[in-house]
Amino acid sequence: MRAPLALAALLLPLAAALTPTPARAQTCTAESAEPCIDWQVKNRFRLFKNEQDFQTHAVAHGPGSTILAVERKLARGTDGFGWARDMVHNLCVDPVTSTLLDRCERTYEAPRTGKPASDRRKAESTLNPRDHRVGLTLRNIPAEPGLACRWTLWDAAPPGRQFDLPCSAEVIDDLAAGIGTKVSVTVQRGEEVVAILESDLEVRDLLVAGMGDSIASGEGNPDSPVMLSDKGFCYRRLLGGTFSEYFRPSRRDYRGMRDCGPTTPVRDAAPTAQGSAQAEWARAGADWMSPACHRSLYGYQVRTALALAVENPHVAITFLPLACTGAQIDEGLLGSQPIRDFAKACEQAAGQRKCVTSVPPQIAQLGRYLQLAPERDLDLLLLTIGANDIGFSPMVAGIMVDQKEDEYDVLNRFGMIKTAKEAAATLQKELPANFRKLRAALKPLLGGSLDHVVYVRYGHPALEAPGRACGGGRHGMDIHPAFEVSAPRLQSVSDFVTRSFFPKLEQLARCNAGGGCVDPETERMTYVDGHDQAFARAGFCATEPADPTVSEPDFDVACFRKDGKSFRADSDALEQPMTDGCSPSDYRPYAPRARWIRTPNDAYFAAMTFPYGVLQAPQSNHDGLWGLKTAVYGGAIHPTAEGHAAMADAAMPAARRLLGLSAPPAILAEPIPPPAAALPPAPVQ
Repeated sequence: MRAPLALAALLLPLAAALTPTPARAQTCTAESAEPCIDWQVKNRFRLFKNEQDFQTHAVAHGPGSTILAVERKLARGTDGFGWARDMVHNLCVDPVTSTLLDRCERTYEAPRTGKPASDRRKAESTLNPRDHRVGLTLRNIPAEPGLACRWTLWDAAPPGRQFDLPCSAEVIDDLAAGIGTKVSVTVQRGEEVVAILESDLEVRDLLVAGMGDSIASGEGNPDSPVMLSDKGFCYRRLLGGTFSEYFRPSRRDYRGMRDCGPTTPVRDAAPTAQGSAQAEWARAGADWMSPACHRSLYGYQVRTALALAVENPHVAITFLPLACTGAQIDEGLLGSQPIRDFAKACEQAAGQRKCVTSVPPQIAQLGRYLQLAPERDLDLLLLTIGANDIGFSPMVAGIMVDQKEDEYDVLNRFGMIKTAKEAAATLQKELPANFRKLRAALKPLLGGSLDHVVYVRYGHPALEAPGRACGGGRHGMDIHPAFEVSAPRLQSVSDFVTRSFFPKLEQLARCNAGGGCVDPETERMTYVDGHDQAFARAGFCATEPADPTVSEPDFDVACFRKDGKSFRADSDALEQPMTDGCSPSDYRPYAPRARWIRTPNDAYFAAMTFPYGVLQAPQSNHDGLWGLKTAVYGGAIHPTAEGHAAMADAAMPAARRLLGLSAPPAILAEPIPPPAAALPPAPVQ
């Protein structure tokens, strides 16, 4: 019997070449108990340069994990400073132009089998990959020390590549994109061929885009949060024609002038070796995937695409990040818009390239990417838009800024205060027309139908319990002396959001009555609002976590005082800006907490954004307009990383359904094979 088996082993390569089509697919499934070929794409989220960054998320997900649970796990593992700060500079993105790199230098954990260590690094086309690196193993093979395996892989035609390894070893190779790879494994005990396993493998590379406004981009959640100094920084207030000073935390590595100096316009500090005080201020700031648009890895669109990659080992996700803070349909999606963080964007250009002041239309950017990848279709588009079209930020300012303060008059003079009544008029008159233009622009990019557009609705930002809006006061608002939430104005806006804004968004996305669709069958989007109840107890005022495993950060409890007196107002505030001996550097921007909406205090302590292109240009970093702008337009009343994770969890069922992907089991239970699991018989020779 041994002689025929030995002959079979010798003839196997020839047989494989002559018979490339396997008789039986033996790829592992979750239920597989018999020996099978298991395989996975190594770096399935192609926005990441480094496989290690993807594996960090893959390991954190674990069986049955939600994206929210993963976010909390990773946040705790970084002491609340966030996981993205270690990944943001290793993306296939040009941070200056805010576009994907044409070619991306990737780093894998291991080279291909039989290749030198230098093979770990590999330049790949971002949009048109030639191949995908995968790992292949055998599962449910008995633990016999004498078993050896011969792997044969070929793409277009045999004879392909051969690897002789112990059956417990992993084969790492690059599978050609788009044509499939045939795999055959011969299991031998000495010269005896005891089994042959065969399968056809093909990586499914999905093209997913994210588009929209600041909620879509992840505003308020910098990938690398600002590091705060325990020293103060002086801001001016314009009060009745004279200047009044107040002090808030400075940036940790900023060495320029922290006091306001004379009452005349402040000059920059003397140039340092690293450049002007303005450039040093920018270097000490928060960092983003895209400073121009405040795109963040914490945004729900990135988290949704990343989770799809984690869940599906045979899939690769090519993600196109397009969302931009401040975007409206006309100015942002269909037309260009000003950038948000000019100083940081220019600092990253490092004088090598011209600093841009505007961002191209998101629709045009998407069209360009599709032109560069003519063989690919857009598989999924994640979208959130509409709030800026009706004046979201002016409504927030109208709630937060005390009408008795001069800052209210300044904002009102510039048209930056808006009531719910004014927003309601815009909602009925302008938003439907804007949506019609958006549908017309999107349809040609999605094959004439919008059903693969997943419109993810905003979470309600101002609820402390279902149906109950937050109250008034200065808790979490005292980053600026003029801030105090008006309970009546907040209630009015909350009612408008619940009763008018959200229903109108659903009409527009689903092409319901009043949605203004010409052809509902082709213009209807997939609408997601499954996170609604989760946000109902997590508004900006929430202090009692709904999850018993979460407790409020000690800093928040001790230092963000409910009476609105978190910051000192005496002459020592420049050296110690907070009351009760609190140190700003103890704030943890990504620690799990009850509120999933950033307060103005949170936004300053996490990002300290000095927005470009909003109101007139301030004269210096100490200018009163900066203090006002960083508090109103720096990410306040936007979801935290936990809020974005909850939105991503809500988007996942629709994304899976549209892409034909299965949800992972809630509890992954794999049968433990007995010590001598049966091998499938070798084919008769």
